[in-house]
Amino acid sequence: MRFFVDTADVGQIRKANDMGVICGVTTNSSLIAKSGRQFEDVIKEITSIVDGAISGEVKATTTDAEGVKTNLTLIFNPNQALLAARAGAAYVSPFLGRLDDISQNGLDLIADIKEIFDMAGDIDTQIICASVRNPIHVIECAKMGADIATVPYNVFEQMMNHPLTDQGIEKFQADYKAVFGK
Repeated sequence: MRFFVDTADVGQIRKANDMGVICGVTTNSSLIAKSGRQFEDVIKEITSIVDGAISGEVKATTTDAEGVKTNLTLIFNPNQALLAARAGAAYVSPFLGRLDDISQNGLDLIADIKEIFDMAGDIDTQIICASVRNPIHVIECAKMGADIATVPYNVFEQMMNHPLTDQGIEKFQADYKAVFGK
């Protein structure tokens, strides 16, 4: 599974890109509004940082945008995903965290969409797990075979940390000092 970072904060995008773990960015007008910057300026800066896919929410003003990859967002049931795929969407973004927020299992939606796309055999639309809230979402989406997870930067940070890693580093440093001194 590949990763996009889900933010309009170019500092976070730069950090995630420098980690070498992302291949794209998802952002939208809500995230950009929080930044206090102009949409065009943010998108232009993102393109200077990331050499990969950038999914930025735009207002559809034409019905004949041939050749433009589209990401249908706000998917909350398998029917929406299937219709988007059959209409030619390059990506569908089921919002699993928002379903979890209303006491529905968002991971079940990912599993259903993956099963339907696989059974169809002729769907090239990629599944972007969106509205990821925690590292468990990431692992479960990867186990289901989702193509991409768009992950907030704070979740990347959570994914890197583990208390046993921290304890191990402290022990290695103490042992090094005991053997070699400061």
